[in-house]
Amino acid sequence: MTTPSSAATGVWSPRYVWVTAGAVAMVFLAAMQALAVTTVMPVVSAELDGAALYAISFSGTLATSVIGMVAVGAWSDRSGPVWPLTASVVLFVGGLVLAGFASDMGVLVVGRLVQGLGTGGQVVALYVVVARVYPSTLHGRVFAAFSAAWVVPSLVGPFLAGAVAEYLHWRWVFLGVAVLTIVAFVMVATRLWGTPLETEHPSTARIAPRLVCAVIVALGALALSLAGELDAFALPVAAASVIVIAFAVRPLLPRRTLHAGRGLPSVILMRGVIAGALFGAEIYVPYLLIDDYGFSPVWAGLGLTAAAVMWAAAADVQGRVGDRLGNTRITLIGASQLLAAMVIVGLSALLGFPAWVIIVGWAFAGSGMGLMYPRLTVLTLAYSTAQNQGFNSSALSISDSVGAATTIAAMGLAFTALTGTDAGFPAVFAIGALLAVLALVPGLRMGHAHEASPVR
Repeated sequence: MTTPSSAATGVWSPRYVWVTAGAVAMVFLAAMQALAVTTVMPVVSAELDGAALYAISFSGTLATSVIGMVAVGAWSDRSGPVWPLTASVVLFVGGLVLAGFASDMGVLVVGRLVQGLGTGGQVVALYVVVARVYPSTLHGRVFAAFSAAWVVPSLVGPFLAGAVAEYLHWRWVFLGVAVLTIVAFVMVATRLWGTPLETEHPSTARIAPRLVCAVIVALGALALSLAGELDAFALPVAAASVIVIAFAVRPLLPRRTLHAGRGLPSVILMRGVIAGALFGAEIYVPYLLIDDYGFSPVWAGLGLTAAAVMWAAAADVQGRVGDRLGNTRITLIGASQLLAAMVIVGLSALLGFPAWVIIVGWAFAGSGMGLMYPRLTVLTLAYSTAQNQGFNSSALSISDSVGAATTIAAMGLAFTALTGTDAGFPAVFAIGALLAVLALVPGLRMGHAHEASPVR
């Protein structure tokens, strides 16, 4: 499908419109569901008497997503992305249906675990679809569209979820997304089924060892997320979990990733570092606005709106002129903006700056991530071959999830340890600032693949 003449077409041209529309819709629905669950889970927990399982309903989904990423990545390298994407959608929808009809919190958690398998696999399969369907000149545009698909959920997701829970029932937050996901998948499947997306030389790498490692990583991430609940044992459990994750994740990533090797390893590592900085600190922005500034939960969510809009705008810029900017400039600009956001919000928490300073400052984080995040996906595919597109795409998503989970746990431990002092919020954003600086190490070692010629 990726003939030379196709490079002159756009992602919304008749050749690609059904795949683009369906894939963007699937990303949109996954984002909407993730944000909606955050809003309605307190209601769910209260109705199902499941306070003890509240944290696992979130961390469990993240943990099992790693398994889905590895399985689908390996499967895609062997037989193409169509069947792996289909299986991922079945798991995602099945988990949503199970959660939507759950009679108790235990069943709901099981549904969330199944959903995580599908979520992780779905992301990787869509990346491989992009690699096999679109010419490389359109990859930036597609991933910019994926980034933009997170904007509307960021704006209306919490409000819509609250309205659904209040006027219908919280179950429709799960069931409604399940129905719409099927529709979006049909849009993609009608174009992909019957299209030869297999490679002439499929991967023959063994899947079982990588799956075992993925399970260990998932268990380690789950233990790490629960470490804060163990009081005196929190730090030993956290340290042991990090060590286990570091050893188990190595076979799931390109060689020398943890050493910031030049090229693809640094691309994968940088994704985990910036994901940890952004997603770890982001959950404390509304918390800060509620705790220190008296915002309601609904209005505190608006503290993330400016960042979401800037993310989409910057992703569009990257999709249009990213090749001309070059990877070094994108790294320097993006990491600087992420650092600026952490410093501004951290100083605001420490010195009591007005709330609008926090909102405006956090917008820099969205802008920086919008430049860097989709660019890393473009680079991953540019460094990949037909034999390892699935492995590399899964490695990118695994780095993302593990980086976020590890940082969230570290920030949570720091925040909990400083509870009752004025240093909790500043400590969180200080960790984020440190990660923004550390991102420069792999960011300046990414080099250039065949996605573009270096800008001099």
